[in-house]
Amino acid sequence: MTGETMSDARELIPAAAAAVTDLVERIPADAWDRQSPCEDWTVRDVLNHLTGEHLWAPRLLGGETVEQVGDAFDGDVLGDDPVAAWRSAQTSSVLAFGAVTDDDQQVSVSSGSIPVREYASQMLVDLTVHAWDLARGAGVPVSLVPEAVDECLGYANRTTSGGGVEGIFGAPVSTDSRDRTDQLVALLGRDPAWRG
Repeated sequence: MTGETMSDARELIPAAAAAVTDLVERIPADAWDRQSPCEDWTVRDVLNHLTGEHLWAPRLLGGETVEQVGDAFDGDVLGDDPVAAWRSAQTSSVLAFGAVTDDDQQVSVSSGSIPVREYASQMLVDLTVHAWDLARGAGVPVSLVPEAVDECLGYANRTTSGGGVEGIFGAPVSTDSRDRTDQLVALLGRDPAWRG
């Protein structure tokens, strides 16, 4: 895949990142230390993780290896202004994903090397599911991108094999909901009814 065509996941990253930006701009100051649906992570911890991932993206998409990036983004990457840190990271990440001309280009990740299309799918899942985590933890409504939810649900169904992804997503939670977002978060180990 070269030139004008890009993977569905990569095409959806800008809208999914914008949904996160809209959400974090509405998180109340007293909500950053609240528990999120992610075990042992506060709302701030979730955004720190997401921001760190988007700081990594331009460097990895630019050809650097995980080893070359090293510990550059370990620890707190949010500083005193979590919203500004997120905005800056996601802007650079969205631009880097948009600049890719070949979805088969290999990207270095912690598990080895994967095509950009796979990396984009993983990042889209991260954006979409963590937007839900942030919203639930902060008690703020969120409007997820419906096409991103559908793309992520398809990806998660193909990759989790019903057992979660150790160290990344918990085992699926049972749900009878017909709502696609509920199905996605349940498949990735979250209780759709979770409230902070």
